[in-house]
Amino acid sequence: MIEINKKQDCCGCTACEAICPKDAIVMKEDNEGFLYPTVDKSRCVECNACYMVCPIQSPVTEEEKPQKAYLVQHSDEKVRLDSSAGGAFTAIATVVLQKGGVVFGAAYDENFHVQHTYVETVNELKRFRNSKYVQSKLGDSFCLVKDFLKKDRWVCFSGTPCQIEGLSKFLRKPYEKLILVDVVCHGIPSPLVWNKYLEYQEKSFPNPDNIRFRDKFYGYKYSTMSISQDGKNVYHAGSQLDPMLRAFFSDTCDRPSCYMCPFKKRYRVSDFTIWDCFSVYDFDKKLDDDKGTTRVLCHSPKGADLIQEVKEYAKCEEVSSDKLVAGVKEMFESVPMNPKRTVFMTDAANLSGKELFEKYYPVTNKVKVKTAIRKMLLVTGIYGTMKKYLNRVRGR
Repeated sequence: MIEINKKQDCCGCTACEAICPKDAIVMKEDNEGFLYPTVDKSRCVECNACYMVCPIQSPVTEEEKPQKAYLVQHSDEKVRLDSSAGGAFTAIATVVLQKGGVVFGAAYDENFHVQHTYVETVNELKRFRNSKYVQSKLGDSFCLVKDFLKKDRWVCFSGTPCQIEGLSKFLRKPYEKLILVDVVCHGIPSPLVWNKYLEYQEKSFPNPDNIRFRDKFYGYKYSTMSISQDGKNVYHAGSQLDPMLRAFFSDTCDRPSCYMCPFKKRYRVSDFTIWDCFSVYDFDKKLDDDKGTTRVLCHSPKGADLIQEVKEYAKCEEVSSDKLVAGVKEMFESVPMNPKRTVFMTDAANLSGKELFEKYYPVTNKVKVKTAIRKMLLVTGIYGTMKKYLNRVRGR
């Protein structure tokens, strides 16, 4: 029977709940908005299946293996601009859909809560585009994946590295028609804090059409949080101004396991690992058009074969895998816990959205000046040059 004595020992992947033959495990929300397994001991038969599929309690040993690496840009400019990076996931997912498959990913529901769901048409893939810096609710996704595979259908499942390892362990064996895609992850913010942000913005922008964490209004190298109403963007704010982005990048609201993440590694159980390539100019200056590029690391022969089909929908330039991962801190290192996290999360449970964000992330004159300077640098073109220089200094 699985027992979570320390919250950093659970990533919330739901594998334990999905595997239980007696439905004795239920994922319940704690006071920070994160889900953890609760076991009904009267129904538990001590089969230990939950412990065996837990990617933290029974970790996967990292094994070095051949890898292929690519820079990917979707051929459809609208798709690429709508995506967080270069639209690689849309291209991969399209190949699976053309095979009669289904695609799972994180999407908003009607209230902008983030949950995993699946789609069966190319047009529906737009639900998965753009980042969502919130831990998604997986629901019964793992069981649905298994059902589709049993029906001999292709399945593409995208998620955070912990979700991918959880699904892999739940399935217990490899499937030829399963494509796993993990996203290099900074950390997973609390759904509670996200709900506070929705409440905070609702007063100024009620009934939004869409909310985007990575809008390219100012270009790929400086993406913004944006809100649209009636088909028009009515709010843009970058990471130095928007309170949700400020909370995210200051690491005040991540899941406890993110601060000691065991999934930060190069060799993964997925077929593809995908993430941003802001420094595309260091690989190929011709690709540096400020519209977005995805780094794609193929971990399996199946992934390497599929990327050949992806080329029908995207430009794929093969590069050195060592160079692709060099200096990518988010791939190998956990985020540091902000010293204010405990009090911030306590207040998140008790304050309104307005009270919370004005207390911790007020829009001071200093913030306004920094924002104005950054916008001026963007307009003059200096920002992009400065970012290139800083990335090179940091080795990215």
